[in-house]
Amino acid sequence: MTTSPLNRRAFLGRTALTGLGVALAGSVDTLFRPQVAAAVPGKAAGYGPLVPDPNKILSLPAGFSYTVVSRSGETLLDDGSPVPSDPDANGVFANGNGATIVTNHEVGSNEPFGVPVVAGLTYDPGARGGTTTATVGPNGARQGQYVSVAGTVNNCAGGITPWGTWLTCEETEARAGSNGFTLAHGYVFEVDPAGQAANIGKSPIPLKFLGRYAHEAVAVDPATSAIYLTEDASSPNGLYYRWTPPRGFVGGRGALHALAQSPGGDTAGSLQAMKCLSGGTHVPDLSQATVPGVRYSVQWVDVPDRDAKSTSVRKQFTNDQVTRSRKLEGQWWGDGGVYFVASFARISDGSAVEHDGQVWFYDPATETVELKTLFGVNPDPSVDTGNYDGPDNITVSPHGGMILAEDGEGISHLIGVTEDGEPFQIARNELNESEFCGPAFSADGKTLYANIQTPGLVLAIRGPWRRASGGSVFGS
Repeated sequence: MTTSPLNRRAFLGRTALTGLGVALAGSVDTLFRPQVAAAVPGKAAGYGPLVPDPNKILSLPAGFSYTVVSRSGETLLDDGSPVPSDPDANGVFANGNGATIVTNHEVGSNEPFGVPVVAGLTYDPGARGGTTTATVGPNGARQGQYVSVAGTVNNCAGGITPWGTWLTCEETEARAGSNGFTLAHGYVFEVDPAGQAANIGKSPIPLKFLGRYAHEAVAVDPATSAIYLTEDASSPNGLYYRWTPPRGFVGGRGALHALAQSPGGDTAGSLQAMKCLSGGTHVPDLSQATVPGVRYSVQWVDVPDRDAKSTSVRKQFTNDQVTRSRKLEGQWWGDGGVYFVASFARISDGSAVEHDGQVWFYDPATETVELKTLFGVNPDPSVDTGNYDGPDNITVSPHGGMILAEDGEGISHLIGVTEDGEPFQIARNELNESEFCGPAFSADGKTLYANIQTPGLVLAIRGPWRRASGGSVFGS
C-alpha cells in the first residue's frame, strides 16, 4: 500500500463530515447530520485510554478483560489436530449456554496449519482451508472445537443468514489443477452451527449459483432472501453483486443446499453486478465519491457466465457497464439495507481517488447507494495518534454504535464508533501489526469475539459495554 502526504483530518474536514461517523442501526439520521464532528480535544470519548497489557497481546480500557479462546497451532481440535492458521471472519450464534463460533480460516497453500480433511465435510482434499466451529461457555472459555467444512481455499469473510447459518466465502479464482487442487474454487459454502453431524454431506456443497470469483463477504435480506456479495479483486477492480432467488424459493435451513443440488441449480436465480448512475451519468468507480452523503442510483446488470469458465466474472464487463471498487470487504445487514466497506483505494491500482476506507449503504427500497463515511489517507499508520486506516470486517453493536476491524498499515485496532459519530479505540494489537478480523457480539451482548489473524488468536472480550464515558457510547 502506498501513502499520501494528504492529512487525514484535513481531508475529512473538506468532506463535510469529520471523524469516523459510521452507519448505525436505527440512528442513521442522527449520525449523518452535517454538524457531526470529530472528538473534541481533551474529551474522553469511548471507555477511556487503553491500559497496556502485561502479556503484550491486547490493550483494552480499564474494566475490560479478554480470554484467549484458541491459538492456531497450539490449541487442539476435538480430533487432536491443531487449530488451523489464519482465523478470519466469525459467525457467532447462541447455543443456550454460551456461544457457538464458526471461524473462517484464510488458508491457501503455504500456511503452517491447514484444516484437517474429514470425511463428509471436505470439498477438495487438495485444498487446506475451511472453517472450524467452537463452543464457548458464558465466561468465554472454549469447551470444544471441530471441523465444519474442509477442502476450501482462503475462507476470508462471509455472513450470517436470517435462518441461523453461516455462509463462508472463498477469496480465490483458482482452477482445478493449480496448487494441487482437484476442483475449481471461488465459491460460497453454507455451514450449520448446530453441530458437526449437521454438516456431513452438506457443508461441502458449493453454492455455484452465487458465482465463482474472489468472494469477500455476504449479507442476506431477511424479507426476500436476496444475497449481496462483495468481491476483493484487482486488475480490474472488483464488483458488488446481488443474487435474486428464483420464484417460489423460501429461505431456511437446507434451502440453499437443496437449490444447489436441484436440476439447473448451478444457475438458479439471477446473479447481477451493480452499475451506479449520478444524474444519469455512469459512475465507473466508487472511489470518485469524496463527500459523505453522495448518493447514486443503482441498476443491476446480468452476469453472463457466473462460473467464469473461461473469463473471470469481473472481466466479462467493460468499465462502462458496471461500477468497480478497490478492496470491497465486510458487510452487515441493517436498517433495511446493506452496509458495505471498501478498505482503501490508490491511483496506482486504477482507482479514481485515494482514500483509506469508505462505508456505503445500499437501500433496496430506493435502489440507491449512499456514501456514509470516508477515511482520508492516514499520514503515518506507524503511530497511534487517532488516525485509522483500512476498515475491513464490520459489525453493529447490540448496544448501539458499530465496531470496525482495522486491516491497514502499521498499528491495528478494534475501533468503536459512538451513536454521535465519534471514533474511539476499543483494543490495540500489542503482539504485532497483524490485522484484526471477525468482530461479532454474543447474543446477550456481553462478549465481543474478534481475531488477530497472525499468529492466529481468537479472543473473547468482556467489559462494561453499557457504561457511558465522555458522551453517548453504545447506549447508557
